[in-house]
Amino acid sequence: MPAMRTVAGATVARSPIPYVTYVLVAANIVIFAITAVQSKSLVDNYYRSPLFARWVLVPDLVADGQWVRVLGAGFLHWGPIHLALNMFALWVVGRSLEPALGRLRYLAVYLVALLGGSAASMIFQDSNAAAAGASGAVYGLFGAITVLLIRVRQNPNQMLILIGINIFISFSLPGISLSGHLGGLLAGTLATLGVLFVPEWLRVGSQEAARSIGWASIAAVGFVDLLAIGIAAAALA
Repeated sequence: MPAMRTVAGATVARSPIPYVTYVLVAANIVIFAITAVQSKSLVDNYYRSPLFARWVLVPDLVADGQWVRVLGAGFLHWGPIHLALNMFALWVVGRSLEPALGRLRYLAVYLVALLGGSAASMIFQDSNAAAAGASGAVYGLFGAITVLLIRVRQNPNQMLILIGINIFISFSLPGISLSGHLGGLLAGTLATLGVLFVPEWLRVGSQEAARSIGWASIAAVGFVDLLAIGIAAAALA
């Protein structure tokens, strides 16, 4: 019998447990714990932590060739409250989104959104300003689940209101990277549109071709992320 597939074309997992979401949450917590131990402070974990200093996103340092920061910064957090808010949002959204997209597509969308947030921060924030957090990736998942709700013909208004509230908070409070949030939101939304809608818009009849187009869409968004980061780094060099 043919394998059962989700709306995204992923094979329906035998277990509904969102393992990738749990691994991402665990990775963020472990990295936070390392920075807290290094700094000897749970609240000021960014202070005198070598790992935090090596990974935090500073555009000038990325321009010097330290590209690990565009990915590593997405796993750093400024204190336990910042970590808790992002991990709670990741857990709430991820446990619904991961089974629908499939584990690999879900992880790819998360990483593409993370890079999208880094790209926007590179372009729009001060060249010597520091940015960190999983917020860009989480905003990307907000956009992804909104696209999913539209695809399955459910009302997306609650997600749209939640996104609007979060953008307003990001805009209103100092010290929050609005550009990073919006960059992640845009990247995650576009990548998920490519998975869920582009094959239908192109009237692709084959499921295999539809899956290939979805992966190509995610790859294209990731390529644009990296290209934007490279252009911004070259401009600062």
